[in-house]
Amino acid sequence: MSHNSLGLHYRNLLGLGLPIMIGQLGMIVLSLADTMMVGRHSTTDLAAASFVNNMFNLVIIFFTGFSYGLTPVVGNHFGRGENGTIGRLLKNALFVNLMISLLMLLLMTVLYFNMHNLGQPEELLPVMRPYYVVLLVSLPFVMLFNAFKQFSDGVTDTSTPMWILLGGNVLNIFGNWVLIYGKFGFPELGLLGAGISTLFSRVVMPLVFAVIFFFSEHYGEFRGGFLKGRLNGSDFRILNRMGWPVGLQMGMETASFSLSTIMVGWLGAVALAAHQIMLTVGQLGFMMYYGMAAAVAVRASSFNGQNDRTNVGKTVTAGFRMIMVMALVTCSLIYIFRNVIGNLFTDSAAVSVMVSQLVLPFILYQFGDGLQCNYSNALRGISDVRPVVLYAFIAFFIISLPSGYLFGFVFDMGITGIWLSFPLGLTSAGLMYWNRFRKYFR
Repeated sequence: MSHNSLGLHYRNLLGLGLPIMIGQLGMIVLSLADTMMVGRHSTTDLAAASFVNNMFNLVIIFFTGFSYGLTPVVGNHFGRGENGTIGRLLKNALFVNLMISLLMLLLMTVLYFNMHNLGQPEELLPVMRPYYVVLLVSLPFVMLFNAFKQFSDGVTDTSTPMWILLGGNVLNIFGNWVLIYGKFGFPELGLLGAGISTLFSRVVMPLVFAVIFFFSEHYGEFRGGFLKGRLNGSDFRILNRMGWPVGLQMGMETASFSLSTIMVGWLGAVALAAHQIMLTVGQLGFMMYYGMAAAVAVRASSFNGQNDRTNVGKTVTAGFRMIMVMALVTCSLIYIFRNVIGNLFTDSAAVSVMVSQLVLPFILYQFGDGLQCNYSNALRGISDVRPVVLYAFIAFFIISLPSGYLFGFVFDMGITGIWLSFPLGLTSAGLMYWNRFRKYFR
């Protein structure tokens, strides 16, 4: 069967995308478990976790977006069989990601000393601070793992990072149970225990990946290029040229959610807890869409390296159709279980009622989220990433955030109004990315 068959594109994308989605869903299961276990410990812990996690998600996704710039570069070389160059690129990517993590540490340390100026409930600050510090220490390990993962995805091995992610998540959930509730003689640490468990799992995952890379036959064809290759300005420039636009695009998208969390905090601890629950559930859809979209970027970059525009287009079309089906399934499940979602996370009736009010805006933004995931990754696959920075700025800073404030506080719609801004931002971003991708064929 030729590449021109759409059916073959569906199968190849599923083969690549399913391990990425499973790994991503494993992260969501971890986030769900974190939220449930912390929420059962206390609503105060849950509200504190909401603020801190959203602030860290902002920088982690921004800089994870930077590391995503490695995938299409590796994919292009992989399409041409240039394995030695790929190994050298990985060495340079690990160094660059480590340097970037130091910048992350600096930025988040500045934020730590200004938390009291962000209008959050005063009683949450003593719970937030120690949890924040522990997550801060984990950031360099997140970036090292990202470099390994994007290299592995770029050479179409999406299974290895999936298994490492799942193993890390199991370790984290077990650590949560031990340290949040004080099992096996450990003290009951609550939210701080969840942070320590997260740190430990984040240290273990890049170490396991490094052992596999250096000592297994699996990556033997790339190891020579890694060992012989040198850190060099040319690779740094390529990684920066690809990485910063993707990081800025993803960072601005995440900022529309994370900065909205500050506005939700103005409404009190109950609103913050409800917001955290629905964001956690919302990650379920996003990670599935993004897992498939990442496979689109890998396949598109490989075909782009071969200058095969026809199959780039077919790959992106097949990916979009599958993501829209996923969005439909996600919306159906959330609607069916709309009245019980809150009860899974908390005993607070007030929080559960507020959660059910967010179901409608949640459903509205799924299709825009799928659209922007697919076409931002399509542009990444063809290395056309610079324009997405402007599009993301318009969608998330000009449209989404101001409309959240307008609906939430000027029109006095509260947390529901803030959430109505999400479909506006995501859909407008998706339409702009789609329109840019169309120009590839002109």
